[in-house]
Amino acid sequence: MSLSPCLLMVAPNGARRVYQDHPAIPLTPEELARDAQECLAAGASAMHVHVREASGRHLLDAGAYQDAINAIKETVGDQLLLQVTSEAGGRYSPSEQRDVMEAFQPDYVSIAVREWFGDAHEVQASGELCRYLASRGTHIQYIVYSPEDLTHFNRLREQGDVPNGPAFLLFVLGRYADPPIADPSRLPGFLQALVAGDHWAVCAFGPTEGDCLALAAQQGGHTRAGFENNLWRADGQLATNNAELVATTKARIEATGRRVMSASEARRFLVINNSANTGVTL
Repeated sequence: MSLSPCLLMVAPNGARRVYQDHPAIPLTPEELARDAQECLAAGASAMHVHVREASGRHLLDAGAYQDAINAIKETVGDQLLLQVTSEAGGRYSPSEQRDVMEAFQPDYVSIAVREWFGDAHEVQASGELCRYLASRGTHIQYIVYSPEDLTHFNRLREQGDVPNGPAFLLFVLGRYADPPIADPSRLPGFLQALVAGDHWAVCAFGPTEGDCLALAAQQGGHTRAGFENNLWRADGQLATNNAELVATTKARIEATGRRVMSASEARRFLVINNSANTGVTL
């Protein structure tokens, strides 16, 4: 098992949940900034950022992203790495997702393989934008919902449809419904499809989140916790806030003998991960 530092990202809101799901979910730039401060204090290295319309509806918009990032940075400076999402959220087509990301050109972005590359007609345009963003310094995390998604991603890379070199992947365990609860025993299926040299993290739905993330840390992976995927403690009671889930995850990581990365370490890790440089390790 690797004892290298572990990236701990918080995903505080996601595309779907609202105040009725949990009163402490952060939806506005001001709420995101406050949550960032609390999660930083609890041990987070990074934040995965979704933005919303005033009604709470999922939004992809360059201006809204900039407003949220400005608010967060005013509160925590550069102490958290900030990753934006390109998630469709049942609202955006692949071309609309690409348009927003091309306009915004984020430093860090997550892209779901099945959304951008699930349709053969989207592969060329999606691949071109991924290569362009990577050439401009954007660090991409590719989201895979199944080992089959990961196999598809590996094939895309072999064909040159996505940037060559080591990738940073997010394995999603569980889902919002049917069944909602993540099963840690699904992780080996992803690892069997993993290409040597790639790095990976796990997010997990439901109160088994902690068990899934502890297993990821134990196996040398990285972690993403928070209300986007899970609102509950391991005992099934609602967590107080995102910071509580971050603190719990940090403790589980440290129990494996690893420590949590700082934001500066996370930035170096992603630069290494998105380049051919294998001479430096964390």
